[in-house]
Amino acid sequence: MTDSDLENGDIAETPVPISPIAGIVLAGGRSRRMGTDKASMQWPGGDAEPMLARIVRTIAERCDRVYVVATEESSAYQLLHGTGGPEAVWVTDEEPGAGPLGGLAAGLAAAAADGFGLGFVCATDMPLIGPGLIDELARGATPSTQAVIAHDARRDHPMAAIYRTLSAQVVADLVAGGERRMLAVTEALETRRVPVSDPEWLTNVNAPEDLHDLRVS
Repeated sequence: MTDSDLENGDIAETPVPISPIAGIVLAGGRSRRMGTDKASMQWPGGDAEPMLARIVRTIAERCDRVYVVATEESSAYQLLHGTGGPEAVWVTDEEPGAGPLGGLAAGLAAAAADGFGLGFVCATDMPLIGPGLIDELARGATPSTQAVIAHDARRDHPMAAIYRTLSAQVVADLVAGGERRMLAVTEALETRRVPVSDPEWLTNVNAPEDLHDLRVS
């Protein structure tokens, strides 16, 4: 699928009016490199809270409803479901073993069923995400765009993106065909890349040293 790049707001096609957006947090990972569940790790500060709660609270500033995708067997669900914190809808029917691509399919389908046309998708290990990221991606959405993904100087970030929820079936078909690469969505969907103004929004916490570096920075 031919992709389009946006440079500093240079949008060739007229943007669509900003419609209600669902927030979708993919939280079903096993956190192998971290050694413990990332979603429940306490983010430091005056009001320490689990990293997942921080992300849900942040994206709720722009998203009308937030969905957390994690199977009932996942550490995130077992540790955080029903424990209070920011309100979110749990989506637990992702295909086991399908990785984040399966979570994406389940989250988009749930948002579509509730009437949302767009879904902002991120991972549970991106604690520096800010509402401005959603604003910048939303401005890149056009009638023909199925995915608007964040891009920094190094790479694409398909887990920091806005997707049309009607793309859920396309993503589900990829999963059913054995695909597990998140970047496969950029090949299957009409995609636009948006260079973001603050690359820190895209910071991942994958290992203990990553979290340590953020705490001392």
